[in-house]
Amino acid sequence: MIDVELPPGPAAGALARGFAACLASVTEVPVTDLPRPGDDLTHALGAWRTWLAEQGSGLVPIADPVRFQWAGWWIAVVEDPVCAGAEETHVAVLAFGTPPGVVLSPQTPALLGRATADLRIREAYAVASLDPVLHRQPAGADLRGTVEGLAVAPAAEAPMQLLEVAQARAGRGLDGDRYAAGAGTFSPRAARRPGYDLTLIAAEVLDELAAGGRALGFAGTRRNVLTRGIDINALVGRRFRIGDVLCEGRRLCEPCVHLDRISGPGILRPLIHRGGLRADVLTDGKIRSGAPVLSV
Repeated sequence: MIDVELPPGPAAGALARGFAACLASVTEVPVTDLPRPGDDLTHALGAWRTWLAEQGSGLVPIADPVRFQWAGWWIAVVEDPVCAGAEETHVAVLAFGTPPGVVLSPQTPALLGRATADLRIREAYAVASLDPVLHRQPAGADLRGTVEGLAVAPAAEAPMQLLEVAQARAGRGLDGDRYAAGAGTFSPRAARRPGYDLTLIAAEVLDELAAGGRALGFAGTRRNVLTRGIDINALVGRRFRIGDVLCEGRRLCEPCVHLDRISGPGILRPLIHRGGLRADVLTDGKIRSGAPVLSV
């Protein structure tokens, strides 16, 4: 994602230009490189679909955007509450997260950070690859770091409790944590699914946020393990040890509008692809602050 401003042009074509800015942001292509067939959004969508197909991607209509949950980018045309009563009352926004929030709003910046569930959505589109083949990544170099913090919360939305030592349980998580008890906000309601035992986040990310004026404490991230010195994104699909506890990285722990609501506005966008790691716990054991984190 890159920052893209609303391209200049007549008011009549603002919606198409706003959509173009969102598409340019998610594809990280200069907005001037996108086809500009005119000010009508319907015609523009056809041109952009052709252009995306040439790049191996597509623009997929979302049938029920109000209930749409996908940890990826999507573009919505929403009613602008600021412009109620005006001739053109719709604007384009870029959304991300599950549950999703607005991370770019070229026409109406005031919508930034709003939950899409709180907006009136006219139509929406996911930007997706046309090739679903999964290419196995070769194992990278050995990775190592340390545990700088531990935290659990006994229930969904309960305050995080900082610990010096935590007991890990295979297939469950950390004793005293809502996800180990199956009581987290996003805990699977039926059979257990991978990636819900343990969450990690890098201390370096929080350092960068603080340096940029967006201080967020470890407890505010609502992750279980704070690491330092290791690229936790590179642990996706790899096994690693935290002390003596064997874990397996499953996927990135992307931010969402739920976290933005609990821990303060303005953190959804800065944490995209930097919100941490979801992992499975494979063996029992204790995790201590200061313990090594090593890929295996």
